[in-house]
Amino acid sequence: MKKMKQILTVLFLVVSVSVVFSQEDNNDCYIKYNLFKGDYSSKKYDAAYENWLWCMDNCPTLSVNIYKMGIKIAEHRLENAAEADKPAARDLVMRVYTQRLQHYPDDVADVYNDIASFKADQGASDDEVFEWIEKAFKADVTAVNARNIYKYFDIILNRHKDTDAQKVFDTYDEVSEGLELKREEYTKKIDIINAKDSTKISSKDVKNRAAYQQVLTNLSLVETGLDAKLSEISTCENLIPLNKKYFEENKTNAEWLKRAVSRMFIKECTSDPFYPKLVEAYVHADPSPTASVFYADILMDRGETNKAMEYFKKAIDQETDSYKKANNLYKVARILSKQGRKSEARSYCYKALDYAPTMGKAYLLIANMYATSANSCGDDVVSKRMVYVAALNMAYKAKAVDPSIGGYANKYIASYSENIPTTKDLFVAGVKSGTSFKINCWINETVRVP
Repeated sequence: MKKMKQILTVLFLVVSVSVVFSQEDNNDCYIKYNLFKGDYSSKKYDAAYENWLWCMDNCPTLSVNIYKMGIKIAEHRLENAAEADKPAARDLVMRVYTQRLQHYPDDVADVYNDIASFKADQGASDDEVFEWIEKAFKADVTAVNARNIYKYFDIILNRHKDTDAQKVFDTYDEVSEGLELKREEYTKKIDIINAKDSTKISSKDVKNRAAYQQVLTNLSLVETGLDAKLSEISTCENLIPLNKKYFEENKTNAEWLKRAVSRMFIKECTSDPFYPKLVEAYVHADPSPTASVFYADILMDRGETNKAMEYFKKAIDQETDSYKKANNLYKVARILSKQGRKSEARSYCYKALDYAPTMGKAYLLIANMYATSANSCGDDVVSKRMVYVAALNMAYKAKAVDPSIGGYANKYIASYSENIPTTKDLFVAGVKSGTSFKINCWINETVRVP
């Protein structure tokens, strides 16, 4: 019994000592963590370094902030390192990333994307950068930033454009879908801020809105760049035979059909007899709101207007997400505009704007329909040119609600500005600048004389 008591006493002392040391270590972790965090908040990255590195070594799972803040500390050391110390400083940056992946693997896509950007900035080869972007892309396409998305597609295009066009198109579709998801996310954030009473929009809201808007602008630049890259091979002459080639093996594959239909719709390859066959297969494989819009387009071309309008209505009513509903309404507007039903098309543009007030492209579609109606909506020089004033107003609205398409909208603005009435036109017609002017026909709108 005495021996047993001695054993228990020894065990108690061992456990007690372990607990004491554990508590001491834990206390040290919190102390050093708060010390480096304080220096970090004051942007004293050099002062934060020792305590931060100690936390990296001794308490790697204490907080993800060790890595979120630590990357800035490591990058600061790299920026200020002597040339001979650069390799070690680069290794430290990579250590932050890899250790974060080890202990906090929930947001791997963001980390992979950051590593890709870091590698690119450090002059790594395209192949190495591509490997990291591809990891991020496969983990979560929405985590990939605009620059890396562009680089990813550019590498795929250069590798496969002459040998595997389907691979290029598939990648383009995946990239485009990722960009659209990011656009939807940030558009909704902006709409939430814009929906607030103007007196309740805080300085933080204003700052966030500007940041969100910059993301959208970057996405628009990437989309324009991707389209320019793809334009060489994304012609109807290439798309139609390619889609025909793979149709039989994919005629029940909803995702493939959606992408094929969308590509042909965007590139206006819809007059080919193969397009209706593709759309009908898509509708059967996926009777979704989006499929209904494309099918209604086919019905319009066949002259089945009433049935087409039923499908348009079905597509809008079925969709519950406001952003997607707005996009479907915009697609309907485009189709009606193509059919020459401009008044109805404008109505659908405004409906789209009710659900997505920052959808600048809806205003640009109205602007284009106005401009192409100048000759039919005016009977003299001034009345015809005043139609361009109405178009110009819409282009300015597009740019105001969606600065991300500013570059695109500026082309419309420049074109319409060249066609508005000149001072001489107004003088000869006896029309005073600044007065109201009624535009007739389907436009039926009053504008201010410039």
